[in-house]
Amino acid sequence: MALPDILRGLRLPVVAAPMFLVSTPDLVIAQCKAGIVGSFPALNAREREGEPVQLEAWLKQITEALDAHDQANPDRPAAPFAVNQIVHRSNVRLERDIEICARWKVPIWITSLGARPEVNEAAHGAGGIVLHDVIDDRFARKAVEKGADGLIAVAAGAGGHAGVQSPFALIREIRAWFDGPLLLSGAIATGGGVLAAQAMGADLAYLGSAFIATEEANAAEDYKQMIVEGGAADIVTSALFTGVSGNYLRPSIVRAGLDPDDLPPPDRMMDFGSGASKAKAWKDIWGAGQGIGAVEAVVPAADLIARLAAEYEAARARLGVAP
Repeated sequence: MALPDILRGLRLPVVAAPMFLVSTPDLVIAQCKAGIVGSFPALNAREREGEPVQLEAWLKQITEALDAHDQANPDRPAAPFAVNQIVHRSNVRLERDIEICARWKVPIWITSLGARPEVNEAAHGAGGIVLHDVIDDRFARKAVEKGADGLIAVAAGAGGHAGVQSPFALIREIRAWFDGPLLLSGAIATGGGVLAAQAMGADLAYLGSAFIATEEANAAEDYKQMIVEGGAADIVTSALFTGVSGNYLRPSIVRAGLDPDDLPPPDRMMDFGSGASKAKAWKDIWGAGQGIGAVEAVVPAADLIARLAAEYEAARARLGVAP
C-alpha cells in the first residue's frame, strides 16, 4: 500500500521520536524545517493551575512557525509535525488534550501504551493519521483492529520505553500481514541505519536519542554530554523508573546513587497522571537508546539531519540503490 501523502516527499524518510521533557517546540520546528517529521509528547506541555493551557500555546507556536517558513520557502516546505498521546488510563489529561489536538488539526498523531478507538476516531475526524507504537506482533494486530493507520515497531535498543525483540524478527512478523505505513525504532542514529530499516521492510525510520545532543533539545548540558560520550555499553534496561521497561543512561543512574547492576524491581505500576510522583522522583534518570555511539558532538538539529541525509545518500550509492 502506498504511503499516505503526508508521509511522502520528506527530505529523509525519518520521523523524530517524541522524547519525555526533551522534545519541545524549538526542536520540533527545527526538525520540520530541515525536512523530517518532528514530534513532541502532549504531556511535555505542562502548566500549573490558573496558567494558560500550554499545549494550545505550543500548537499555535509550531503551526505559525511552519506556516511562515512555507511562505518564505515555497520550493522547500517544512515537513508535517506529530503529537504523541499517552493513552494509558492513568493519563487524566487525555480527553482534554485530544480535544485541543483535534481543534488544531494536528496532522500526525502518535499513540502509545494502549490502543483506543476513540482517539483514532478523533484524529481521523480532524483529518489526521494515527501511528501507534508497538513492541510485538500481538500489540500490532490490536492497534490495527482498533483503527490505527500505521505502526511504529519499537525494537530492542530503542531509547525510553523499548521492546526486546530483534528488528529483523519484529518487522518480518508485522510485514507478513500488514502492508500499511510501518516505522522502525531501535538504535538508529545514522543514515545507513535509515536505509537498513527500509531494506528490512519499514517505510521510515524513527529516531530519538541522537536529537538529545542538539542545540534545540530541552535537555541539561550534562545529559547532552552523556549522549556524546556514551555508547551501547552505557545503556541499562529497567522498569524501575516508570513501571514500564525502558533504556537509560548508566551514568545518570550512578549519579542518582543507585547501582545499575543491582536495581530493585518497580514498586508500582506506571502512572502518567498529572503531577505523577514517579516521574518527578526520577527526572534526572535519563533515557537513551543503544545507537548513541554514533553521536560525536552537540550540534544544531539541522546539522544532524544534514549529516543523516548525506550518510543515507552515500549508503544508497554504495549499494547501488536507485533514487
